[in-house]
Amino acid sequence: MIGGQGIRARKLRTFLSMVSLFLGVLAVVTVQAGAVIADRAARIDLELNMGRDGTVQVYLPDHAETVDITLDTVSGAAGTAALTSYRAVVGEPGVTPVNAGGMSFDHLGGNYGGYTCDRYGNCVSLEADKTKPPGQAVEFSLYGLTGDLRQFRPFHLVSGAWLDFTGGPLMSPGLVVNEELAKGLNRYQVPAELRLAGATTNATPRIIGVVDDGNSMPTAYARSDELRTWSPPDRVAQLYLSSDAEPVAQVLKTRLTAAGAPMDQWYSQVIDSEEFVGDQLMLLRLIFLGMAALVLLIGAAGILNVGLATVGERIEEFALRRAVGTPRLLLAGIVLAETMIVGLLTAGAATGVGVLGLEVARRVLGDREPLLAEVAFPWEAGLAGVIAGVAAGVLGGLIPAIRAAKIPIATVMRA
Repeated sequence: MIGGQGIRARKLRTFLSMVSLFLGVLAVVTVQAGAVIADRAARIDLELNMGRDGTVQVYLPDHAETVDITLDTVSGAAGTAALTSYRAVVGEPGVTPVNAGGMSFDHLGGNYGGYTCDRYGNCVSLEADKTKPPGQAVEFSLYGLTGDLRQFRPFHLVSGAWLDFTGGPLMSPGLVVNEELAKGLNRYQVPAELRLAGATTNATPRIIGVVDDGNSMPTAYARSDELRTWSPPDRVAQLYLSSDAEPVAQVLKTRLTAAGAPMDQWYSQVIDSEEFVGDQLMLLRLIFLGMAALVLLIGAAGILNVGLATVGERIEEFALRRAVGTPRLLLAGIVLAETMIVGLLTAGAATGVGVLGLEVARRVLGDREPLLAEVAFPWEAGLAGVIAGVAAGVLGGLIPAIRAAKIPIATVMRA
């Protein structure tokens, strides 16, 4: 109560001490909130491209029977999803696609070319067929799925529907395209004629949905049994397993070994987002927290200066309190309480501004940045701001509190 009276009696001085501290606490809140949001963004990107934490990602050995054995083993098995890969073209037959090699539609007109890479990092350029005239066709990567891939990689459904694995396969393959391929199909009016490498006839596809898969290259997904009706796949690109699907992996290993597959090429890893992004984000957070700490120290120094000046003006008051029996510790507590209240109020104001700023950013940029559209203010950032504000109040008020406690009683006699 006494501390609050001191603050009310010196409103302007209190306000000035809060300004620099406000900037420091706001910096801490911003850094902490930014670190939390960056952590979420990195983990979301990792989940889109690799899989959720705990997902077992398997790369299979190269062998003539790998595709048939894998599809026969995992098709219909719970907690599994195998990806078979195709190079596909949709549009006019007998022409060179507008994005020959399956390149991004933002890089057309240059000598970029497309590439395909194996699991060992060996990449081969996909050169356009110079003998074919250019035409209205789009090339893309096509993956056949044996199960719901979104249980492992949580693609965001932009429009339409995801693949339905409950019924039997249809003669017309249903495709779910990513945003990059959807952009190309909207930009170029191509005929609905799907050509798969190795197929003798072309299929008529159905575009059933659009997803955000985190891939900048044109890509589509379909049921593997619908694609095998038209052409055998090039290879099994990847196999995803849940932790409960270990028996399926053991059966698959046994069958591949019996078929003579080189099992030294079998490679599996468990996705751990902390292993991939934890160190980088921690380093980034430490750098920015160091900068925020410097600003916070400047705020604490401002409180220190104001506190020393205030104690200097109140020497007679504190001496009088000592004369009537007020303990030194209580006098120090009065001064320290004032600076702690200032720090707490400043932290509340800075946290409020942080919440408001994030809400404004979400409303203004949410349409262009899906992450901002769904993000909420991380209250651990607000807690960090409160702790920083109170800590700065204690640091800035400690020396004035000690000085107030050491004021001799004789000072009131001189007054």
